[in-house]
Amino acid sequence: MPKDEVKVTGYLPDDTPPFGKMLIFALQQVIVMFPATVLVAIITGFDVGVTIAASGLATLGFLLITGRRIPLYYGSSFSYIAAVSGVSAMVANATGDKVAGIRAAQTGIIASGLVSIAAGLLIKKGGPNIVRRILPPSVTGPVAIIIGLSLASAAMGDASLNWTIAGATLVFTILFSVYLKGTFGQLSVLFGVVAGYVVALLMGQVDMTPLTSAKLFSVPNFTLPAFDSWGLMAVGAITPVAIATIPESTAHLLQIDLYVNNLAKRLGKKKEYKIADLLGENLVGDGVGDMIAGFIGGPAGTNYGENNSLMAITRNFSVPVLMTAAIIAIVMGFFGHIAGLVNTIPRAVIGGVSIYLFGVIGAQGVALMISEKLDLFSSKNLAIVATILIIGLGGAAMPNGMIALGSLNLPAIATAAVFGIVLNLVFEFFPAENQASHEE
Repeated sequence: MPKDEVKVTGYLPDDTPPFGKMLIFALQQVIVMFPATVLVAIITGFDVGVTIAASGLATLGFLLITGRRIPLYYGSSFSYIAAVSGVSAMVANATGDKVAGIRAAQTGIIASGLVSIAAGLLIKKGGPNIVRRILPPSVTGPVAIIIGLSLASAAMGDASLNWTIAGATLVFTILFSVYLKGTFGQLSVLFGVVAGYVVALLMGQVDMTPLTSAKLFSVPNFTLPAFDSWGLMAVGAITPVAIATIPESTAHLLQIDLYVNNLAKRLGKKKEYKIADLLGENLVGDGVGDMIAGFIGGPAGTNYGENNSLMAITRNFSVPVLMTAAIIAIVMGFFGHIAGLVNTIPRAVIGGVSIYLFGVIGAQGVALMISEKLDLFSSKNLAIVATILIIGLGGAAMPNGMIALGSLNLPAIATAAVFGIVLNLVFEFFPAENQASHEE
């Protein structure tokens, strides 16, 4: 081998590292997943232990249902926070029972899994162009925007509990995300929360009761979904969010395909990993993951960009490593001190980091439209984007994020998404003679 040639090392999806290394690699995957997944649980009010265990179970379900061909890790999704929080809060206020709110949201999460599965089966049967016609960037982009921006008041409400702590958390998170690189850069949210937590400790604003009262081993508070009138309401509010996660999940799949085949080529392997061809299987796997999480009381999720980036950095795409990470996450869910420590994090810290994270969700919707070169000089596209934004954001500003229509209360995000989908289909079936750009 020439002196200037660097030996390439790495693990492909069907490779199994030695046991000791596999444990270390798997633990690293769990650490990368942990901050964002747990943060979703804190914001939505879901049980932390259940959320961690659900992440592992859903990952196992995803990997098995896809035939262990797609190296992706499943974690809680920020895209669902607004809908899930709105539903659970409404039901809890109406019934006086917080658990009833969680159980109703679980029903919507299970239904959203069915939407992903249906989309996956549709793609397997008719190809990805079918879904693209139903869910073009003019729909998925603005839906992602309203999902993020509709959470602005929640973030600011938590931050207002202590502006010093929230401001410090926000600034640290931004600095870490911009200036840290590599693996440390993937942990910027965790580092930001830790920095805010330290500030809160120094100010005497941390209540350690949840930690001191926690047991070393504790069965998480698993709950079953509620298939009642509240659950049916949750289905209408939460399932359309699955629409926004399809482009994100697809992008992750294409990225992994690129990295895996590049590594295979550099390792001198002749095998081609046709991961990009498994878009249908990927969405089915996502849906199965949502249904698993929904049945036991965990938040809805998707495959995690953080873990994808870690795999790209470390050149480790081993599916056995991901399965080991999933088992570790399941075991961690039963350690009460982990959930106890997480529950000591002040709401102001969560508010500070949420200002950044929720804004990023909205910005990703803009990025999606830019990357797809969406023509906003087109009357058709402009009509779809404009109406989704105003219905979604205007509705989110109404009481409980609901749009009053006679005796009905329609969830804002779901209503905006459905309206946009229907409007796009109208244009598809009845095209105008001139839907071209108005650019000169």
